[in-house]
Amino acid sequence: MSIIIFIVILLVLVLVHEFGHFFTAKKFGIRVDEFGFGFPPKLFGFKKGETVYSFNAIPFGGFVKIFGENPDEENTNGPDANRSFVNKAKWKQAIVLFAGVFANFLLAWILFSVGFMSGLPTSVGNEVKGHALEDVNLVIVSVAPDSPAEKAFLKSGDKITLIKGQAGLSDAINQINPNTFKSFIVSHPKEEIEIGYLRGKDKNIQITKVTPILNPNNGEPMIGIAMDQIGISKLPLLSALKEGMSLTWFVVKGTVVGLYTLIVDSIKGQGSFASITGPVGIIGIVGDAYEFGFIYLLSFAALISINLAIINLLPFPALDGGRLFFLLIEKIKGSRINPKVANTANMIGFFILILLMLVVTYNDIAKLF
Repeated sequence: MSIIIFIVILLVLVLVHEFGHFFTAKKFGIRVDEFGFGFPPKLFGFKKGETVYSFNAIPFGGFVKIFGENPDEENTNGPDANRSFVNKAKWKQAIVLFAGVFANFLLAWILFSVGFMSGLPTSVGNEVKGHALEDVNLVIVSVAPDSPAEKAFLKSGDKITLIKGQAGLSDAINQINPNTFKSFIVSHPKEEIEIGYLRGKDKNIQITKVTPILNPNNGEPMIGIAMDQIGISKLPLLSALKEGMSLTWFVVKGTVVGLYTLIVDSIKGQGSFASITGPVGIIGIVGDAYEFGFIYLLSFAALISINLAIINLLPFPALDGGRLFFLLIEKIKGSRINPKVANTANMIGFFILILLMLVVTYNDIAKLF
């Protein structure tokens, strides 16, 4: 199921991206030869107007063939050259190239907004002013590797509903929050305790037993989790759109900072694939999000959409950002880059991206063992 959901999410995100290019190209009178659902080999298709709409065997996204995107003699000087991408004004080319990225940002905003209208998980203290949170719970947000919590099979997203010691309910806390939970752990060093929790859509409380260990940094008892009080923020349409935009911008800034840090660390020789997740790793995350509920899956799709947009903006050959960079060079030098040079650079860039994807995928698989 996780694989199917991942394919559907990827298909939607890439098709939205490609539709951005398709829509603006059509608006500027640029010839669009094909809009593909999935990647070849081709299964079937139909032609409407001048554009072929194809359905292909590999369902990982889609593509759009814009006449003149890769310059050659025919689209530069041929009979239909006036409808070629390469012969349009630089600002029109830039808009067509940026439109895919913009479509992904727009989709993320819509998804976050729908999330707020349906009820989006929000940390206590970050709720929208004038709108109280519903169904507030103490939620595990991360579990340390090899910790007592991990050995007790606790997971991120679990809602803690009960904690008690060996004396039973007489040794339990009524108001469960991060402070009372931590105080209980500290007051029961090396003593087996019971934790009740809810997971995903299951309404039955599950019980696990865990024994705290001493934190090597401060000597305090711990079980190895980070937690937060999280409730459901459900907003009306206008408020949801506003908060959806704010959350989109917040995630964009965080993603840019994270990517910048990764690139700088890589240049310094301090980079690591440990912090990068590829398709295999994402499938696992999709499975967790699906288990927690549809809104979590919706939010995750929005995050991936933003990541796809930002990565595409990198000034690297074969990416939209690389093509925008070539446009900037042409604008500065006042003439076109040699088509052979541009096409070769894009081809090399494409193969480097494929190689990088293979390395990341191998790293994902290695993490499973």
